[in-house]
Amino acid sequence: MTQKRVVVIGAGVVGAAVADELTERGWTDVTVLDAGPIPTPGGSTTHAPGLVFRASGSRMMTDLAAYTVDKLNTLSTDEGPCFLPVGGLEVATTPERLAELHRRAGWLATHGIEARVVGPEECVRLHDLLDPDAVLGGLHTPGDGLAKAVRAVDAQTRRAESRGATLRSGVEVTGLLRGEDGRVAGVETTAGEIDADVVVCCAGIWGQKVAAMAGMRLPLVPLEHQLATTTALPAQAGQTAEAVRPILRHQGEDLYYRDAGEKQMIGSYAHRPMPVSVHDFDDWGGDVMPSVRPWTPADFEGPWKASQELLPGLREVEVEHGINGMFSFTSDGGPLVGESRDVPGFWVAEAVWVTHSAGVGRMVAELLVDGVSTIDPAGADVHRFPPHGDGPEFVSARGQQGFVEVYDIIHPHQSMDDPRPLRLPPFADRQRELDAVCESASGWERPLWYGANASLVTEADEAARPGEWAARYWSPIAGAEVRATREGVALHDLSSLTRVEVAGRGAVAFLDGLVTAKMDTPVGRVTYCLILDERGRVLSDVTVARLAPRYGRDRFLLGVNGPRDVDLLTRLAPDDVTVTDLTPGTCCIGLWGPKARAVIESVSTDDWSNEALRYFRGTEAHVGMVPVTALRVSYVGELGYELSCTADLGRRLWDTLMEAGREHGIVAAGRTSFTSMRLEKGYRAYGSEMTSDHTAEEAGLAWAVRGGRGPAPEVVGEPRQRLVCLTSPDPRAVVLGHEPVHAGGECVGYTTIGAWGFTVGRAIAYAWVPPQLAEVGTELSVGSFGEALPYTVTAEPLYDADMARVRNS
Repeated sequence: MTQKRVVVIGAGVVGAAVADELTERGWTDVTVLDAGPIPTPGGSTTHAPGLVFRASGSRMMTDLAAYTVDKLNTLSTDEGPCFLPVGGLEVATTPERLAELHRRAGWLATHGIEARVVGPEECVRLHDLLDPDAVLGGLHTPGDGLAKAVRAVDAQTRRAESRGATLRSGVEVTGLLRGEDGRVAGVETTAGEIDADVVVCCAGIWGQKVAAMAGMRLPLVPLEHQLATTTALPAQAGQTAEAVRPILRHQGEDLYYRDAGEKQMIGSYAHRPMPVSVHDFDDWGGDVMPSVRPWTPADFEGPWKASQELLPGLREVEVEHGINGMFSFTSDGGPLVGESRDVPGFWVAEAVWVTHSAGVGRMVAELLVDGVSTIDPAGADVHRFPPHGDGPEFVSARGQQGFVEVYDIIHPHQSMDDPRPLRLPPFADRQRELDAVCESASGWERPLWYGANASLVTEADEAARPGEWAARYWSPIAGAEVRATREGVALHDLSSLTRVEVAGRGAVAFLDGLVTAKMDTPVGRVTYCLILDERGRVLSDVTVARLAPRYGRDRFLLGVNGPRDVDLLTRLAPDDVTVTDLTPGTCCIGLWGPKARAVIESVSTDDWSNEALRYFRGTEAHVGMVPVTALRVSYVGELGYELSCTADLGRRLWDTLMEAGREHGIVAAGRTSFTSMRLEKGYRAYGSEMTSDHTAEEAGLAWAVRGGRGPAPEVVGEPRQRLVCLTSPDPRAVVLGHEPVHAGGECVGYTTIGAWGFTVGRAIAYAWVPPQLAEVGTELSVGSFGEALPYTVTAEPLYDADMARVRNS
């Protein structure tokens, strides 16, 4: 790619990493600006305590942190190294927290990161200030440690400067320059104008202010976080090294600790959320760091007492100094990386902690220079949120809740408690009448199961109860709903699935150049296909239905995977193509089961016969008085239809189908039964079974690459891994995803999802493993809370392998 002129706004640890990574890749016309002095500009970097723990339930966040550790370990300045590899120790004081440490150790194993759960004696050996009677155990990660953030800024900006970059302190950006085409042309500053083709905002807590210059609203909220330094501890008297003990986290009390020579530094999330408006800290320089707020002693009283109980030596000292330092939170805890929708060339890299800074710098540089990132960027994409997700009130509420939950044990199926409800299907009142138990999915209230079906539960359903962890947010009612779908007919609420219309005279050519199938198909054809990146890896999977033209314009209905896909389609669409997200103004119902046709034929005069509407075909029809777009597709492996209509008629559609289905024993069914059935059929879900880390062949989807924009074989290369179906006869072996897979005592892969298959009577897990371990019959084990659960690689699909249930009904 041709080198471009780049301005990086912000010389904190993120901006420094972006400049270093860009210049390493040959983009040397880089100017780094900061209103403060470099390398101590006064933002969050300057006061950061520097703790780097790599354990995370997000693979992306672990990858970002791992790269940060690896990189900072190679950097130093005249003042010393940029990383102090003292190790990390997370301690447990309750049985629940100890179990969680085993789960976290499993996460790290899937990344090849050394970690082990140790007992109380080993905890005290590693960190001699601990009270041995206070801890039950700990998670030791020898490679974690302390990032020296200011040194990291100095080392990376100096290296970038040696390659041609320009550093300018004391220069504040006051506006953006744009060309006639609306693209970024440069920046206005207090020192004059600077031309640029790309501007990257790494302004940290000032990010919202800078992004607003591009008309961009960043979904983040700056929050105060307490950091205290004690007086000298007798137990640390004479300690000349900055840190000798591992960094310590007491997550049960929302606290962390690190050596500071003869003193201890204590960070606390155990206080009320204290959000700060960007307009309240406009000072970009001076004697007081603008990212630091006054210490609030009352907020530290509880954390100080809890600290003295864990580390008795603190009873002999006092808090010498404290600050309320600011840094940014987002509604889901992930960073914000990406390009503005309205001002091409304006990029952001915001809400990034020191822990992930070098990794994010690499991600941004790769996206700019290569167009793709070696670390899957989905969880950082600034456009990943639904329409309500960047609203100030929602972001503030979720950011503050994220602060409260930062060290909490979060179950994979746990939904946010507040703000709810947000997005409701038009038949939500009918679902409440059926005692729906709901989760929150992209703000949608989505039923997991319906209490009204409790009378249908059998002993076999009860016997399928998984272990304690997997049984949370689970009910045997799901078994009854599976049986109703497989044997009769059920309604499944699909309203939360993203539906997009792509229309225009250029729609066929546009989609042909985007997806892995030819789009010049007959009206009514439904096609499952993929969107691939330049390496042949999966960016998304989509279902495309060709609808009848309207006003001379071709029309397609796409089922996609959320706001990122909508953004991609909109960004790439040519002038003669429109992209419309239909989701907010429509609803969708899955009518599935062997009696589905009988139900719909009783309330429609359209032809629903197998000959008229075959599998993977669609039509526009009427169900009762409701006009619908009907696709004969099934994510659960039974005869049936996805029926979408405008939201104003959604409740009428629900009532029409429920009334017509009464004589056939129709039930409403929830997401838990849906997931069980889709795994029995081996149907993939993007973001779960596959991401941009995987190719179509590796994911078992090579058959979906058949024309359109398919990759050349030499681009894709040989499979590095395979997605396999694992099964176990034991319901207590049910796992939920991200657990390590072992062979011969070594971690060889990880699970993506798990559930109990009510029809096949087995626990099902999908997992990524090396190709040589993908052979059917291979015995593997899945690590769950430190226990090895035996599983077997099994041929898929587990249910209706010849597709008779969906094709020939």
